Amino acid sequence: MGIHTYFHSLTDLERIIRCPGKFKFQAHSVAEHSWKVVQYAKTLADIEEMNGVAVDWKKLYEITSSHDYGEIFIGDIKTPVKHYSMELRSMLLQVEEGMVAHFIDDHIPEEFKPTFRRQLREGKDQSVEGQILEVADKLDQIYEAFIELQLGNTEKEFIVMYRSALIKIKEIKLHCVDYFLAHILPDLVAQGVKSPIDIERITKEALAE
Repeated sequence: MGIHTYFHSLTDLERIIRCPGKFKFQAHSVAEHSWKVVQYAKTLADIEEMNGVAVDWKKLYEITSSHDYGEIFIGDIKTPVKHYSMELRSMLLQVEEGMVAHFIDDHIPEEFKPTFRRQLREGKDQSVEGQILEVADKLDQIYEAFIELQLGNTEKEFIVMYRSALIKIKEIKLHCVDYFLAHILPDLVAQGVKSPIDIERITKEALAE
């Protein structure tokens, strides 16, 4: 019982492999993904602040570091499946949030429950911090897929991952998205020029949609 149960459960995130069931040259755990999302979000938030946007850093760190905690209970579900329909996405989110709430009720001391309910909630919303989380989450999806494509992985799943994440990012109206498209993405595409997969073409098609 108590906070120990929460701390001990974090190890489970190291055992959950993202994009299950597909061949990967480099496997990534949910724990690794969560750490990278925090790193992306820090720089994305810095770009927002450079453009005069106020950022609630405490909220940002809470939602980015804990955004996938619920996968301890339901595992990593592939993005194309998760977003097959709004109804399915809503049902999965409801199950995940219900399991997290049950965990808090059963294991977290009473004085910490409000804090854990705030920190482990679904953080993607229309706030600046929620949108930064969305971009950071999709940015890691781009990089995970990019690495596989760069190494010549012909699994269609990774092309779908790369395209869908890029399409989602470009639709978000943030200064950091403009910076990513203008300065970071071109470097990424240039690095993948020797890949047996035509990453440049896939990128141009995604941006044109």
